[in-house]
Amino acid sequence: MNVAIKRIYQKPDTEDGLRILVDRLWPRGLSKSDAQVDVWLKAAAPSHGLRKWYHHELEKWPEFKQRYFAELDGHKEAVDELLEHVKYGKVTLPYAAKALEYNHAVALLEYIGMVSR
Repeated sequence: MNVAIKRIYQKPDTEDGLRILVDRLWPRGLSKSDAQVDVWLKAAAPSHGLRKWYHHELEKWPEFKQRYFAELDGHKEAVDELLEHVKYGKVTLPYAAKALEYNHAVALLEYIGMVSR
């Protein structure tokens, strides 16, 4: 599986391949031309309620992942679309969160690794 994650505020690179934004909201202060997003897959992002509940509180990370994975299980179309893109080449999942290790893109990467086996 050739999937990477990176902050949307980092400069796009030719090595990124297809850029699929996996945030429910458009990143603040970034124009669409600067973001160079090929696909905006809002349905693969955590729900508003889950995002607010988690609020990047590290102690909630394990439960956040469980809840997010359950949401993804219920969004089969979005997951299938993402997996279809992954079949055809390099994919980068840009995200807006400031937290680099404990954010929904990290969890999503783990999830698609599990379901693509």
